[in-house]
Amino acid sequence: MDSPILATTDLSSYLPIVLVVLMAVGFAMANIVLTMLLGPRRAGRTKGMTYEAGMNPVGTARKRFNVRFYLIAMVFLVFDVEIIFLYPWASTFANLAPGSDQSLVWLVRILFFLFTTVVAYLYGFRKGVFKFD
Repeated sequence: MDSPILATTDLSSYLPIVLVVLMAVGFAMANIVLTMLLGPRRAGRTKGMTYEAGMNPVGTARKRFNVRFYLIAMVFLVFDVEIIFLYPWASTFANLAPGSDQSLVWLVRILFFLFTTVVAYLYGFRKGVFKFD
C-alpha cells in the first residue's frame, strides 16, 4: 500500500507579505500616535465645525444648483469615458496590419466613436455649458 503524499508548505514564501502587512500597520499606528503626541490641542468653537471648501456651513444643505453644473459634469464624464476607450485602441492600432480589412474596420469604429463624442460636445456647446457668466 502506498502512503499518501502530504503537501508541504514553505512558510518562508509568505515572509514578504507578512513584512508588508506589518510595515503598513506600523506606519498607520505610528501616524496616529505621533499625531496625538505632537499635534496641536486647540479647543474652540471652530475646531469642531465642519470644513467645506473654505465656506462656513451656514444655512440649509438643500440649496438649489444651476443645471449648468450638472451639464459640465456630464460633459466631463463623456470625455473621461472617451479617453478610457480611446487609449487601448490607440495602443493596439499599430499592431494591425496596414491596409488590411481588420485595420479598416477598427478605424471606422473609432471614427464613429469620436463622432458621437463630438456630437455630445456640440450638444453641450449649444446648451451653453461652456459659458461662464
